[in-house]
Amino acid sequence: MNKYIERMVLPAELQAIVDKGMQITIPETREELLELAMGGKGCNHFEVAYDVPGKGRIAEVSVVRSKNGAVVNYHDAYMRRRDPDCMLIADEGATDKPRYKDRYTTDFSSLREETFAWLATTDLILMPFSTGLDTKEIPSLLVAPSNAGFFAGGLADLQKFIPAEQMPEGFTPEAIIYLAPTFRHTHFNGKQMVVHNRLESLYEMFAYNLYPGPSAKKGVYGLLLTTGEKEGWVTAHGSTVRVITPYDNIITIMHEGASGGGKSEMIEKIHREMDGKILLSTHTETKEKTYLALKEPCELRPVTDDMALCHPDLQNSSGKLVVKDAEDGWFLRTNHITKYGTDPYLEELCVHPQEPLIFLNYETVPLSTCLIWEHTMDAPGKPCPNPRVIMPRRLIPNIVNEPVEVDIRSFGVRTPPCSRENPTYGIIGMFHMLPPSLAWLWRLVAPRGHDNPSINDTEGMSSEGVGSYWPFATGRMVDQANLLLKQIVDFPGTRYILVPNQHIGIYKVGFMPQWIAREYLSRRGSAKFQPHQLKPSRSPLLGYSLDSVKVDGEYIPKELLEVNRQVEVGTEGFDAGAQILSSFFKKELKKFLTPALDPLGRSIIETCLRDGTLQEYLDLVPMRI
Repeated sequence: MNKYIERMVLPAELQAIVDKGMQITIPETREELLELAMGGKGCNHFEVAYDVPGKGRIAEVSVVRSKNGAVVNYHDAYMRRRDPDCMLIADEGATDKPRYKDRYTTDFSSLREETFAWLATTDLILMPFSTGLDTKEIPSLLVAPSNAGFFAGGLADLQKFIPAEQMPEGFTPEAIIYLAPTFRHTHFNGKQMVVHNRLESLYEMFAYNLYPGPSAKKGVYGLLLTTGEKEGWVTAHGSTVRVITPYDNIITIMHEGASGGGKSEMIEKIHREMDGKILLSTHTETKEKTYLALKEPCELRPVTDDMALCHPDLQNSSGKLVVKDAEDGWFLRTNHITKYGTDPYLEELCVHPQEPLIFLNYETVPLSTCLIWEHTMDAPGKPCPNPRVIMPRRLIPNIVNEPVEVDIRSFGVRTPPCSRENPTYGIIGMFHMLPPSLAWLWRLVAPRGHDNPSINDTEGMSSEGVGSYWPFATGRMVDQANLLLKQIVDFPGTRYILVPNQHIGIYKVGFMPQWIAREYLSRRGSAKFQPHQLKPSRSPLLGYSLDSVKVDGEYIPKELLEVNRQVEVGTEGFDAGAQILSSFFKKELKKFLTPALDPLGRSIIETCLRDGTLQEYLDLVPMRI
């Protein structure tokens, strides 16, 4: 038996598994985990496969040793993205999420016992880690088949891995992830499934698939959200960046939004063409391009990538929200990097890392260099839209480790093209200033948006819900809505903007709007907007449009600030798109009108349902401009 087992205080079911006598590995170093991921020393190609009752041996994953790390590829293209409907709740606690017993008409306890029985038949990795980091540490444990080393390695990089020698005596996990991949085939018809079981003194998560997105990443996020819901705080779904202008102004922006909403992109440098110009927009019909010459962009100091801890112990008297990273590593998507030179900063970090990395969904061969623009093909001519690299924070230059005050909270939305003939919700200008009450509504609705690369989903507009983190939360929507509203009201010093990506009306813009907003607002610093600079949008849900935006001496075309100015859209196309947006908001917001909703929140939602004016939103919660 592994000598470090004696340091652990395990629940009875897990102790019984350990006592069965199978080989137990408790990793002592990250290097050991990476070797496990690649099948051991001297192994350059490793296949993760399982004997599945009634189906024979199924190969799930191949892992290739490359010069810069371990490259993981799923045989099933469905497994390369997170399924948004993969969460089930096993316990009887308060929840708005589907329960296991309701979907399968049986109690989870029998499957729980089957899972333990299966785990007892295989060699295991027991990997201690800490969820949340520093301010709110939750001692946690992964229990996984020993051939799933890549999964353990990915989780070790995402959260705070505790090497065996550093594990304290009496280590008692408050959360355990049980990884049992074969059950995807025997019990869930091949679908990803993660069952959360919130016991009184232990949070159990049963991950029935090998993609780390819904368990090692978002499942752990659910643990933090559940803890915060009990204690009255939130882990925001946002990236955060400290921006230093050429004039040494400093401003901090936290960018929130649904999957694909531009969180990782907010901490990226602005993308340039080979000649140094910035491609601002491309007309989707005429293909005419608009360029911007930005001589000296702002300097970036990344803080968070996806999970921003807003714990009460971090807050101060500044009137601004204070956040800190809740992760020890970042799950970076690179589908937008399709050729060498697209993002030299990230390319250098991945191609020449200080330590080997873990890559998911890239084409490579053993002992070659994994290149992040060479994505695995889901089908001939169709690259996987969700290539990922797990980047430990310690490998990111100029990263900010201390808590930061947030000056601006932006919210990103993936928008489709919009025209008079084909109106859509793609009516959001380069960016809009939002009153706090509208900022709250956008977070309640959190549109998943157009052409989402991160998840398997249907076409069209759908909602990720409260704070854009609802797919990962286990409790009730109204409780999270109340927490978010209190947070917004309690920190009036933080301002709010709305930013589209992909399209502004008829123009293709990619993630340029948030990069331009970052450059512009950082250069303004804390300066207030004058009344003539802001004008109410034709749609109250969009708050204020800007009359003009000048960055480094160049004006942004007005038709990119107000979509109704585009001749291909006009007021007719804009108003039709605004109606689509309004109808979507009304449909999504009605579900929050329960007796548990904060009275102020009820007033804000009722204002939206009756097509209230911008002034009505301002009267409910004042806006600092």
